[in-house]
Amino acid sequence: MRAFTIWQPWASMIIAGVKPYEFRRWAAPRHLWGQRIVIHAGARPVRTRELAQLINQLGDGEDIGLEPRAMDLLDRWWRREAELPTASGLGTAVLGEPRRAVDIYAGRPDSDRVDEHVWGWPLTDSQPFTPIGPCRGLQGFWTWPQGAA
Repeated sequence: MRAFTIWQPWASMIIAGVKPYEFRRWAAPRHLWGQRIVIHAGARPVRTRELAQLINQLGDGEDIGLEPRAMDLLDRWWRREAELPTASGLGTAVLGEPRRAVDIYAGRPDSDRVDEHVWGWPLTDSQPFTPIGPCRGLQGFWTWPQGAA
């Protein structure tokens, strides 16, 4: 099974089903469309200012590409009532056919780096599992260790 590394808190939001798209400057490979992939949380520590920015943007009603129920998760993580695992596989999701980000949202998604060159990858049917780690991630798609998920 293929895996993809995403920084926190975005990896956990995908697994929770509140972040329907992952944004990249390249379209996901066609042979992976419709395939289940492992969502791996990168080793980078969670940045408090990023959590604060997301909370402020959602609180202001901005369309940043997150479901409204993301606020409850962000608030729990902000208050440290729930931990965000890093360097771990968190679960799986089905990767859909990428779309241009500018075609997905009238506003801007969870990044100020969105322009006509950014692709939104739909990630649906997320299935969490008990975090598996520590496990080093890689850039791009990589092979999840056999039997780990």
